[in-house]
Amino acid sequence: MSQTLAELRETLRRIEGDGYQRRPSLPFGVSAIDGKLANGGLRLDALHEVAGARPCLGDDASATLFIAGIAARAWGPVLWVVKRRDLFAPGLYQAGLAPHRVLYAEARDDAELLAIMEEGLRHRGLGAVIGEVKRAGLAATRRLQLAAEGGRTIALLLKGHARDGADPLGQPSAALTRWRVKSAPSAPLSFEGVGRARWRLELVRQKGGEPFEMLVEAPDETGRIAVPARLAAGPAPGRGADAEDVARATG
Repeated sequence: MSQTLAELRETLRRIEGDGYQRRPSLPFGVSAIDGKLANGGLRLDALHEVAGARPCLGDDASATLFIAGIAARAWGPVLWVVKRRDLFAPGLYQAGLAPHRVLYAEARDDAELLAIMEEGLRHRGLGAVIGEVKRAGLAATRRLQLAAEGGRTIALLLKGHARDGADPLGQPSAALTRWRVKSAPSAPLSFEGVGRARWRLELVRQKGGEPFEMLVEAPDETGRIAVPARLAAGPAPGRGADAEDVARATG
């Protein structure tokens, strides 16, 4: 009996695994990240949530640029739904998202914003649909996930901090992955100036995989983030903080 059950489990695992791998995905191009994601990247026909780690402008900007880098590497036009006109196009361009690819829509409130996102996902002619909300309940995220399934349009929901101080990712959600982005000290330079921005990137939850956290560098002009070269090469003797980052990055 035990052998029969083991064979049945293995058969189910192969069936489920093959079906999951057939889903289209968008890899980060960073093995330390893609190797930890259940689909080898972000599933395109799915909803993904991102939030700044703290209620501050620095983390909000970092989370926005993280999303911009993902959208930059997606195919086709990008629909970005906002409630106020505060996006800085040159900053998005620096993260690889060219202005001519972005279609902006302005919503009156979260409910209208989520409805516009749902329509954009069902259109099937967009590479990414992005929205910025304070709150989105489980029912709303399920609708976005269902609207995305079967297509190639990635849904990215940027969740802001509410005034009550609640965790933006604390509510139940149908999102396949949930990320926190925290700004970190930039790379030191041998001359006066500011180096490439760095973030503490945390995958809080993912369907079919484990959470993780690592230090990364912000997107370049192609929308690609990177693991700092010194960390990717391995920890240097006597550098405890870097050793911890490598351990998180390599598992």
